[in-house]
Amino acid sequence: MFQEMLENVRGKCPLIHNITNYVTVNDCANIVLACGASPIMSDDQSEVEEITTICGGLNINIGTLNKRTIESMFLAGKRANALNHPAVLDPVGAGASKLRTETAQKLLEEVKFTVIRGNISEVKTLASGSGTTKGVDADVADKVSEENLDSAVAFAKAFAEKTGAVVAITGAIDIVADGKKAYCIRNGHPMMSSITGTGCQLSGMLPRRRSAPWVLPARSRTRAFPRRTATPPIAITSSTPSTT
Repeated sequence: MFQEMLENVRGKCPLIHNITNYVTVNDCANIVLACGASPIMSDDQSEVEEITTICGGLNINIGTLNKRTIESMFLAGKRANALNHPAVLDPVGAGASKLRTETAQKLLEEVKFTVIRGNISEVKTLASGSGTTKGVDADVADKVSEENLDSAVAFAKAFAEKTGAVVAITGAIDIVADGKKAYCIRNGHPMMSSITGTGCQLSGMLPRRRSAPWVLPARSRTRAFPRRTATPPIAITSSTPSTT
């Protein structure tokens, strides 16, 4: 399925609108290109709706949030929704400050997202309205492990069902879920819960329609980390224990 999805992206070469953080903007552009799509970075209020109109997908990352770009995020997000374009939200640092938490919550309320990506603390903040996120890192008490995997999977599926989005929680064990099924991907790295901008890396892999199946690609893009033997993701349905 991954091969088919990549070939589809490379065949269509969609233009992806990124309102992203300044820490990883260059990496994000190059990763979208490597996936076979074309990136455009635009966060000025005077053009974001026009840019979104000509694009095939939108990525919003709040990593370097500022008042100038907040309004741009809402303008672009609502325009993407009107055009039925897929949209990704990466709520970087949600829970670390009132501005970040309130902005992420309001985005979730006013914009329909196809994919929500975050570490476990950020996603819990979105679900509860408050959190203990430390910068862009997942709180130590929140990190997904084999011991708490069942509850983390149940949480991801419930939040996905509530929002109607695919929820991707990154960490040593990645969880990708919709309301009915979850995939656990164990070829990640503990530092993945601390890396900002990974939501941007998803944009080139977005489906053309919300109804299309979607799964997180493997970690081949994170070459800075030690290479690990790939483990096929395990599908988890409501009748399948997450530890199998």
